[in-house]
Amino acid sequence: MTLEKFKNEVNTLKKFFQIYCSKKHSGQFDKQYDVSYKEMHLSFNVNLCKECHNLLAYAIKRLQECPHNPKPKCRICPNPCYEKDKYKQMAKIMRFAGMKLGLTKATQKLKKFFKKN
Repeated sequence: MTLEKFKNEVNTLKKFFQIYCSKKHSGQFDKQYDVSYKEMHLSFNVNLCKECHNLLAYAIKRLQECPHNPKPKCRICPNPCYEKDKYKQMAKIMRFAGMKLGLTKATQKLKKFFKKN
């Protein structure tokens, strides 16, 4: 996986977890992540509950260790590395946050459209 692809994957995970956790859980706390991949180092803070922090750390670890090049989407991967229960949790988060992001983008486009007219 390229460095840019890895960075995009981590940013997507971060965004999805923030959306999901802020809507579904309480008791969030800020935590710093220091992630290394090949010669790249990422550092970022995320405000999540303990359960979501644990799952995000798990997802990032799996991403770091992905042996495929190019990396396939996890749902079509020939050798899935996620434990079954963690995969189900991730799918739930991705569906929920993806829907929220899609609705947010559509709303923004509509607002821009109506401002022009």
